[in-house]
Amino acid sequence: MTSEERYVGIDVSKKLLDIAVRPGNEYWSVANDEQGIDELVSRLKSVGPRLVVLEATGGLELSVTASLGAAGLPAAVVNPRQVRDFARAIGQLAKTDRLDAHVLARFGEMVQPTPRPLRDAEAEALSALLSRRRQVVGMLTAEKNRFHAARPSVQRGIRQHIVWLEKSLARLDDDLGGALRESPLWRERDDLLRSVPGVGPVLSVTLLAELPELGTLNRKQIASLVGVAPLNRDSGSLRGRRTVWAGRARVRSTLYMATLVATRCTPVVRSFYQHLCTGGKAKKVALTACMRKLLTILNSMLRNHTTWQPNHALNA
Repeated sequence: MTSEERYVGIDVSKKLLDIAVRPGNEYWSVANDEQGIDELVSRLKSVGPRLVVLEATGGLELSVTASLGAAGLPAAVVNPRQVRDFARAIGQLAKTDRLDAHVLARFGEMVQPTPRPLRDAEAEALSALLSRRRQVVGMLTAEKNRFHAARPSVQRGIRQHIVWLEKSLARLDDDLGGALRESPLWRERDDLLRSVPGVGPVLSVTLLAELPELGTLNRKQIASLVGVAPLNRDSGSLRGRRTVWAGRARVRSTLYMATLVATRCTPVVRSFYQHLCTGGKAKKVALTACMRKLLTILNSMLRNHTTWQPNHALNA
């Protein structure tokens, strides 16, 4: 590392952006609005950082990251849990916005996460529709649960709300389908994914919106990214149980539901599941292995631009 290499950490909140630069411990803050982001980009261009690190903050970081990308500044959006573990490891237990910015800059300097290209505007729109669909499904489930326990005097209102939510869900599904049909690339990828028995529109849209790396990584990398790769817990002669951890929770939860279906209607996954159960694996362990198997198959299909072929899937 040369002395000219600079690493920037940006702590993003709703109103402010706290910025720290290493080496040198330089620090400043700007408003998290259009004017503040323009000022940030202009100042960082003069700094010329090797890497800018931000945490994923539920969407608050998108405007900043997009502006950095448009300006040609290398940015990496990282998992907040990973940064927090790093802070504990270096003895930084206190937590303020300013300290967090310095921790992010130091994280970038020491760990050097790989900058990833931004998802394009279509992917962001698809992701927003998908997020709204999850919210509506959650509200619909809650209202249905309330309906059965409610007194007759309020059941009518709940029933009306359920009908409204079901119509909203149908409109969102139409919007998601329309978004896929309007993009030739997404239409091709959606057709490939849905050629697999058991893969429906929800999993396909989730993978397209939330896992753009699918088809570009190897089997171990994609499994680790989603959080279905077994992690070792060994020390000396002790061999601990392998566990899955971290990864993209929204992708993993949707993949879990699709795998439940695949263990019944996708021959390769079904036989693999039965083989593991017969061999003494717990059903939860076998199901996790099937999630990884299905993800590997889908990754291979997109990488090779091939539709579902059971013989090829056996070797995925």
